[in-house]
Order: sequence, then C-alpha cells, then structure tokens
Amino acid sequence: MNSKTSSADRIREKKKIFLNREQKIIDAALSLFLSDGIDRVTVSSIAGKAGIGKGTVYKHFLTKNEILVRIMLDYEESITQRLADGIAKAEAGESGAAAKAYFESRLARPELDRLVQHLEVRLIDAEDVAGQLDQLHAMRRSNEDSLNSMITRLIERGVLEDVPPHYHYLACWALAQGAVELCFSRSWNYRLDSADLMKFITGVGLTIGNSGQYRDPSVSKSGAPKPVADKAVADKSAAPGKH
Repeated sequence: MNSKTSSADRIREKKKIFLNREQKIIDAALSLFLSDGIDRVTVSSIAGKAGIGKGTVYKHFLTKNEILVRIMLDYEESITQRLADGIAKAEAGESGAAAKAYFESRLARPELDRLVQHLEVRLIDAEDVAGQLDQLHAMRRSNEDSLNSMITRLIERGVLEDVPPHYHYLACWALAQGAVELCFSRSWNYRLDSADLMKFITGVGLTIGNSGQYRDPSVSKSGAPKPVADKAVADKSAAPGKH
C-alpha cells in the first residue's frame, strides 16, 4: 500500500514539475515576443530566457508554432472564463457585468491582445496547429452562443435595445478593438494616462446598446430594412412641399 502511494506521489510530482516547466517556457516566450517581435524570437532564445536547454523545450512543444498557438489559447481561455462569470452575473441582474468582463479582459494588457491578433493572422493556415485553432474557434462559437442567449433575454426584459443580438456584442468588439489600436497609434500613444483612458472606455462600453439610447425605425429586429408600406405615400412625404 505504501509502495503504491509513494509511486502515485512520484507521478504527481513529476507531472507538477513538467507543467511548471511548461508554463515557464510560455512565460519566457511571451516576454520575448512582446519585447523583440515574433520573427526575431527563436526556440533557442526562448530556452535561454527560461533557463533550460533547447532540447527540453521540444519535450513540451514540437514547433515554435505550438508555442504561439498555446499563447493564443491561454488568452482566449482567460477571456472565456471571465466572460462566463460576467454572463452569470448579468443573468442574476447585473446587466453590464458581461460587457465589463469583456472590456477588462481585453484592455488590461493591450499589448498582449494585439500580439494575439497578430499570431492569429500568422497561424491561420498553419497545418501543424490546425487542431488547436479549431479548439480556439470552438471556444469563440460557444461564447457567441452564450452571448446571444443572454442578450436576447436582456432585450426581452427591456434592458437593451431591440436589435439583433449580434449588434450588441459586435459594437462592444468594435470599441475594444479601437481602444487596443489606440494604445499603439503614433498620433496618440504619447499620452501618459492610458490606464485611466482604458477605464473610461470600459465605462462607456458598459452602456452600449442600453434601451432608449438609440432607435433606428428603419431597422427591424432581424436586421433587415423595414419595407415601405406605400411607395406613393413615401414619395409624397419625401417631396418638397409648399408652406
């Protein structure tokens, strides 16, 4: 019995060491990608930064692409977890919680968000990580489904504008995307109040699409333009009149 317990303990300890070393590799790689750029970083430089041998890196990741996609997956999983918590709070009555979670996730580290976007463009056709990219897209589809359900209920409760649900989360995406790019704009990134600016933008994001803010009567809930019932009447109302 003691022998079995001891063997299990050794296996758990080896696994712990393996996972800790793997995270050390990821942390080293991320630091180098952010400081030096993707193309200038090699597996050898990652190994040096992590304080391990190059061969040890290959025990965890067969290619540099596998390291890149792992960074993407870790980031997406972090957003997914925070978004799930936000959605749960929104369902419980804190209507802006999901938007807050989303903005805080993306704007906490704009440089990381931007790096992940660049990695996705780089790896979109990489066959050696196709399975991991499928996993990434599956997470995003799941998030989208959850957002659609939550937003639909908030619309029914009169909290949000009665427009197609994707209008709401794509508006949030557009604002967050612009905020990330703003941090790297040569015209504006000289400002020293970036952190406070990101908080302000997050606050703006919490109110996007709230009921009563905006109403375009020409757009139906389906997103299609509403048909004009009587073209003659419409033409007449559009023509200049005598007063």
